[in-house]
Amino acid sequence: MAWIDTVSWSDADGRLREAYDWQAAALGEPAEFTMLGSLYPPIVEERLRLYRAVEHCPSQLSAIERQSAALVTSRLNGTDHCASGLRLKLESLGLATAVLDAIDADPGSVNTGDGRFDAICAYAAKLSQSPAAVVEDDLDSLREHGLGDLDILDLNNMVAYYAYINRVVMGLGLRSVMTSTHEATSAVPGER
Repeated sequence: MAWIDTVSWSDADGRLREAYDWQAAALGEPAEFTMLGSLYPPIVEERLRLYRAVEHCPSQLSAIERQSAALVTSRLNGTDHCASGLRLKLESLGLATAVLDAIDADPGSVNTGDGRFDAICAYAAKLSQSPAAVVEDDLDSLREHGLGDLDILDLNNMVAYYAYINRVVMGLGLRSVMTSTHEATSAVPGER
């Protein structure tokens, strides 16, 4: 339960109901996170639009790379709600349990031996922990591992988006842990 009032799906009307229904078409109901904005319906719709845009960037990053960067961010921010969903997503994508456990144990220092994967996680960790310390050389390191500018933009947006929602979740008291792979993988709304 959140620390602020939220509007239930059954009590929602107008713009809020439309936004809830948009996400529910894929998920079956509005997500707890979505409901956190319900006292201001325009934010619900805009957050869903942003979520969809961030999740559908046409870069060459793999789904595992993208979601791992988000997991690093969420673990570093202590956001179990988001991290639990991301772990379920990554399990469904086939990321090895040992890698997931390594991220969970020390998200600021992921060392799997895969240079590209580790560079992606290192960038996510640095941007999450010390954004003012990020320098152009950090992008050069990503380029050395085959990331192009759209890939870097995608990675940056994944980390920034999760930093934002981590703060919404933690600041409003959403402390639940996701246990359903469906909940974790179906929250992105479809096309409108």
